[in-house]
Amino acid sequence: MSSVRPAAVAGMFYPGDARALAAEVDDLLGGVGVPVPRLGYPKALIVPHAGYIYSGQIAARAFDELVAARGSVRRVVLLGPTHRVAVKGLAVPSAAAFATPLGTVRIDADALREVGDLPQVVTSDAAHALEHSLEVQLPFLQKVLGEFALAPFAVGGASVEEVAEVIERLWGGPETLIVVSTDLSHYHSYEQARAIDGATISRIAAFATDIDHEEACGATPLNGLLFTSRKKELSLKLLSACNSGDTAGGKGRVVGYSAFGLYEGGEVSLDEAGRTLLSLARGSIEKNLLGNSEDTATAAWLAQTGATFVTLTKDGNLRGCVGSLAPARALGEDVAQNALGAAFRDPRFPAMTAAEWPQCKVEVSLLSTPKPLRFADEADLLAQIEAGEDGLILEADGKRGTFLPQVWEDLGDKRVFLAHLLKKAGLPTDTRLTRCKVSRYRVAKWKE
Repeated sequence: MSSVRPAAVAGMFYPGDARALAAEVDDLLGGVGVPVPRLGYPKALIVPHAGYIYSGQIAARAFDELVAARGSVRRVVLLGPTHRVAVKGLAVPSAAAFATPLGTVRIDADALREVGDLPQVVTSDAAHALEHSLEVQLPFLQKVLGEFALAPFAVGGASVEEVAEVIERLWGGPETLIVVSTDLSHYHSYEQARAIDGATISRIAAFATDIDHEEACGATPLNGLLFTSRKKELSLKLLSACNSGDTAGGKGRVVGYSAFGLYEGGEVSLDEAGRTLLSLARGSIEKNLLGNSEDTATAAWLAQTGATFVTLTKDGNLRGCVGSLAPARALGEDVAQNALGAAFRDPRFPAMTAAEWPQCKVEVSLLSTPKPLRFADEADLLAQIEAGEDGLILEADGKRGTFLPQVWEDLGDKRVFLAHLLKKAGLPTDTRLTRCKVSRYRVAKWKE
């Protein structure tokens, strides 16, 4: 193999043109769901590896979990099954880099040297040359993580212990992410596959290490990861699952897909998150108003980037609302600064006074990553919007406005909601919606 392993399935499993690939990955990432604060990003992911039209949305759900990992994860240990070339052991390439239409990913030579003395680790360029199970993950990783080095393993015949030994030796710290690539069952009827895959998903969730290749084509690396993860007491969460009959295929002979995140920390409880964020918001305002000591919560999860809105009400009426639509600073700082904005810088209201503060209530909303809606006409847009659930961002002619999902309580009709949103954005209410870019998001919200 040359010093760069060229993309083998670009134009087949995913777009071969860089611009088209970037657009498709962007479209798949950032799925709309209620955001949940975590103690950290995943240590490991389990993702499918079919063409993006079939399993891309399931894989993207897992890679969405890595938003907070950018700049921290510097090494990805990627393991997937061999489909074209039989190999005994775990095969590494001799190439110095892997290429995709989005650029090259450097092979982590130091990582491969760390396991080079293990008898189950072999060098086989043939095993990697046409293998898609690893390659299809790279554009997602490039988009989400930016710069990172890759330790790729095309896994053939190996025991659970042999795979686990490689994973454990390369486990590292927060700079290392483990990714196992596997689909589930193959070529059963839709209903049969749902039953088979449902049982396999339950076994994965129980950290089974005897999953076979009829249940998951990447069973060998999967079992090794589950063995190590159980030993290290990681928590595991099913992120998404479906089969090709749900995406782009018929229901006669389907392939199953799933995505899991494995975490060393776990989730922050929603109650704990709410108490902390409300306290930060109130403390930030009271320090400015009353000279009180600002809340100095130091939980690690507050250092992750996040996008929030802080809403103030007085006697049940809006008194200020300021927020961020995209994560650009630490979550704790974002809440504190947006609280000050809602109290003192919302142009619709005078600055908060100490006298009126006791009558005010605080609400904090944590936003998911906004996802653009693709629609043909107004009717298509209205059909896609979920009233009561979706926060919407509307943009046109250099102007932008947003309504949190809470606004549905006052503007329950979709057309009325959009008309008021156009007005808030500074656009005429008769602006054609087909001229606008519309994105949606969801929120987790807490109020006093």
